[in-house]
Amino acid sequence: MSSIDHLQLIERHREHRQAIRRLIESILIGFADEQFFHWQTRKTKDLLKDLGRRYPFVSMIYFLDEQGMQCSPNLWLGGTTYPDQGQGIDRSRRPYFLAAAQNGVNVVTDPYLSTANSRLCLSAATRLKSSGGERFLVMDVDLAKLLSYLQGDSKRRRLEPYFKAVYALIAIGLFSVAAALILSAGSELVAMLTPTARVPTLSYKSLSAIIYLTLALAVFDLGKTTLEEEVLLHKDIFRLSATRRTITRFIGAILIAVSIEALLMMFKGSLKTETELLSSAVWMMLAAVGLLIGLGIYVYLGCQAERILLKRRRQEES
Repeated sequence: MSSIDHLQLIERHREHRQAIRRLIESILIGFADEQFFHWQTRKTKDLLKDLGRRYPFVSMIYFLDEQGMQCSPNLWLGGTTYPDQGQGIDRSRRPYFLAAAQNGVNVVTDPYLSTANSRLCLSAATRLKSSGGERFLVMDVDLAKLLSYLQGDSKRRRLEPYFKAVYALIAIGLFSVAAALILSAGSELVAMLTPTARVPTLSYKSLSAIIYLTLALAVFDLGKTTLEEEVLLHKDIFRLSATRRTITRFIGAILIAVSIEALLMMFKGSLKTETELLSSAVWMMLAAVGLLIGLGIYVYLGCQAERILLKRRRQEES
């Protein structure tokens, strides 16, 4: 299954930066509790499980002392804590610690690649006063899950692998049809090259071979588009450009197929025995032209609408 790429994540983070910061800061307030210092207790482990269900995008939390040394293990919100993992690591040079130590306010970093799973994440930190002295609470957030949470997309993403499996089966079916058409074109070519073939037979067999090959090209291109757009690539349904790209590629594949078939019908209609096909070929070519004009209008209006929407978002953020 493809996952959302880093460029899309960074762009969406930039668009929702203010909402992300407010959400993380509100969660930091809830985590700023001294009871997390006692991570060995059953109550704290149950609380971590509950928080993991509420905030599935929060990977883990841990605590630093005044010198930036990690004084707790990594507390994973799934409820599992490994006693020796993370504790004792020097994090005094990390940007979130330096900012929290100098300014004493909530700090939310820009996206960066996690060393644990190579996924884009954020880190947030805040200063705490406890009975044992000053501590810094640090929270790691999975950026992809956070954006899904903000946009209400979590349920759809859980079902996405099943959707991709269906699209993969459809693409395989289209490739099978393309292979069958290529075999049919091959049989026509073999029949055309037989020594006993007559001149009229050669012309019809050659046209039939071309028709089969062009149909195979169109079907293969449609299967390739389905496989790339719906299975291999991640499509951001919240961005108009992603939907516009998919529609453009599908319509483009259909447009090529219609244009080629119109040309073949026109060539076939040029034969003395098939002149009645000329009018149908002309209408098919006009349909292809209309389809091309409609696609151009759709792409232009879609680009203008997205430009207005992005401009409005920037104005709201500023």
